[in-house]
Amino acid sequence: MQESFKAFRVHAGKEFERAGLESLTLNDLSPGGVVIKVEYSSVNYKDALAGTGQGKILRKSPLNGGIDLAGVVVSSESDQFKAGQSVLVNGSGLSEVHDGGYSQYARVPADWIVPMPIGLNAKTSMIIGTAGFTAALAIQRLQDNHQTPDQGPILVTGATGGVGSFAVQLLAQLGYEVIAMTRKQQQHDYLYSLGASTVVNSDVMKVDDASMHKGLWGGAIDNLGGDTLAWLTKSVKPWGNIVSIGMASGVNVNTSAMPFILRGISLLGVTSAACPQTLRKQVWQKLGNELLPGKLDQVCNAEVSLEQLPEAFSNLLDGKICGRQLVWLQIK
Repeated sequence: MQESFKAFRVHAGKEFERAGLESLTLNDLSPGGVVIKVEYSSVNYKDALAGTGQGKILRKSPLNGGIDLAGVVVSSESDQFKAGQSVLVNGSGLSEVHDGGYSQYARVPADWIVPMPIGLNAKTSMIIGTAGFTAALAIQRLQDNHQTPDQGPILVTGATGGVGSFAVQLLAQLGYEVIAMTRKQQQHDYLYSLGASTVVNSDVMKVDDASMHKGLWGGAIDNLGGDTLAWLTKSVKPWGNIVSIGMASGVNVNTSAMPFILRGISLLGVTSAACPQTLRKQVWQKLGNELLPGKLDQVCNAEVSLEQLPEAFSNLLDGKICGRQLVWLQIK
């Protein structure tokens, strides 16, 4: 491999210092037994927060950004992987405690790596990326807790984002009626094209001191947190499930015990970063097989280079992005 390569590196100790393109060598990377030539990564909300200093994501500094990556093994100290093998990594501490995917080469522990699922390649796996993986993980949680289509529609909040877009698409593929909630009036057609049966505006939400509201949804996948999550707990039908996967609207949830006691609802959490590796591999295999999203091109909003990441971060945080932004690492 080449002696030096490009990476988008974030410097953030107690305070954010800077982020940008740097030239590195393998000796600059976090330790690990497998070296990967990275072909693609993606832009996620955590990446944008870390890369702009708007959120404290890094737990050590400096680190290469990017919470996911896909590419080809260059060398391996583990007999689990061999040179030339196509692999992916997401979560597991990337861009939090370990150098991430915004680098032309990465070095990671072997037990973080997922062999590329049949049905996917480096590009399609990163269009799905952590966002699609998180959506699939949320649906797995719903199903594990006995959520079925006949319980009623599933409401997806923040539906035009990466996770929301995949949640709408995958739920529809599985036969659920999907209601997509968004404040972006201009994106209704996009959500219908992914499989939403109804699109509602954010003003359907009620923020008040009531212990419960009328049961409207069979279940929900929530990207927003805060008042939105509190409202969902009060408006899901009996025995419905809510999966909480985001906190764009806040971290505090002011609700009542009444829906849990009188309706038997469940509030489920998902963490893609700390997902057990056995489950991680199972969900990725499903994403390459029975859960393979059928509309990847519609979800991929743009392809950007390392040099274009600051603009990509800004567009995402300003709410200008619908769907996913793919990051390409090697010269095309």
